[in-house]
Amino acid sequence: MYRDDSMSSGVAAPAVPFYAEQAGECGLFEHAFRQRLPMLLKGPTGCGKTRFVEHMAARLGRPLVTVSCHDDLSAADLVGRFLIGDGSTVWSDGPLARAVRQGAICYLDEVVEARKDTTVVLHPLADDRRQLPIERTGELLQAPPEFMLVVSYNPGYQNLLKNLKPSTRQRFVALGFDYPTPEIERQIVMAESGADGALATRLVKLASALRRLTEQDLEETASTRLLVVAARLIVAGLPEVRACRAAIVDALTDDADTAEALHEVVLAAFLE
Repeated sequence: MYRDDSMSSGVAAPAVPFYAEQAGECGLFEHAFRQRLPMLLKGPTGCGKTRFVEHMAARLGRPLVTVSCHDDLSAADLVGRFLIGDGSTVWSDGPLARAVRQGAICYLDEVVEARKDTTVVLHPLADDRRQLPIERTGELLQAPPEFMLVVSYNPGYQNLLKNLKPSTRQRFVALGFDYPTPEIERQIVMAESGADGALATRLVKLASALRRLTEQDLEETASTRLLVVAARLIVAGLPEVRACRAAIVDALTDDADTAEALHEVVLAAFLE
């Protein structure tokens, strides 16, 4: 699925989404945009990659087209296809072609989840050519200066069947993400949920404790996103332990024994 956050003329630009910069990544993104270079964001789930792109698109005043990649996403889904209706065949642009035409920032989230033929389509867009060939119509789209291609993936999920080839990776400026420092994460939780400083501090300490666990077989650990969800539930009136169980523990695992081990960490954080 995809989301088009394009801004039409005559409509006020949306407010810049909150984002707490950590290590000069906003400046790097701006330099890449000015130099017409594509960007590769890599980092764990829920660490702020998508929010970062939303923030930068609004900050630069560019429309944003976001595509959530999945196993069935093909090159045709991105570029477009012929549709039949009312006895005629009409070409319909996909989200990537629309982004190129309007000079938008196109963000392909978890790009390694898409089918292999998608990377072939991205290659001429991600190098000096900045072109998108549409083979079915014979059209060759030249990306305007304002167009930018941004892709992301989670290295923790990589395997031999799902990774980026060196020929693809080396076309991008790479930017690594990790979970924020405790102070920045505390600011994020407060800004995104309306939680006070004391609650945000306890949630960040809980996340730190959960992230130190190594004996539990977890694909992912507590993300900043989960902390914000828990904080929002608590601010809305749900008891702290119950909110953490629903938003963090049960979101991380389906295994009963693992869930109980994580729940003990929650109890230690909130009932101490």
